[in-house]
Amino acid sequence: MDLSTNHQNTRSEGTEIGEEDALRANFYGLLARVLAKPMDDVTLESMRTLADHDDSTPLGNAIASFGKLCVRTPLAKADSEFSELFYGVGAGGELAPYASIYLTGLVYDKPLAELRGDMAVLGIATSDGNSEPEDHIASLCEMMHGLLTGAFGGDDGRAQAKVFFDKHLAPWADKFFKDLEGAQSAALYMPVGTIGRLFMEIEREAFEMAA
Repeated sequence: MDLSTNHQNTRSEGTEIGEEDALRANFYGLLARVLAKPMDDVTLESMRTLADHDDSTPLGNAIASFGKLCVRTPLAKADSEFSELFYGVGAGGELAPYASIYLTGLVYDKPLAELRGDMAVLGIATSDGNSEPEDHIASLCEMMHGLLTGAFGGDDGRAQAKVFFDKHLAPWADKFFKDLEGAQSAALYMPVGTIGRLFMEIEREAFEMAA
């Protein structure tokens, strides 16, 4: 969703991210990339490489399935499906990927206000021209990616990631991904729902074990 941060809040130069956090960040980055907007040629081609992903686990199988569907799906069809899911005609698409909608039934409500307050503390800002509310699922995944990689949150980004997840993703993201998984318009994006649902379960369990 094109986020930026104040330089003083970034992780100290030379600090390396651990392998586990890097892997988690990659999952958040993937979800952010495919849910922020319709895929372009570069993104679709990149997702096609996932067809050879190890499918020996449920999450791995969902990733491989998504890659294989990307191989068989032309760009125009991928664009059309995204529009049906999230843009629609008139009243909007089949799904509204915003925390405020899921938690209160209203857009621009308290969850968004609380998120903006936390973003200010973390030094995260949206880029000019971004018209989407910041509580969009892709934006939240991008923020988690930044916290885990150190782009946001400074040296304490990993600890802040747990607080951020518990407050802004745990209350609703799994429900959104289940809805995407079962959406009437979802074919290409059905395994994206599965990936998100399974990954949110893994994240929730990992944060609980680390508490």
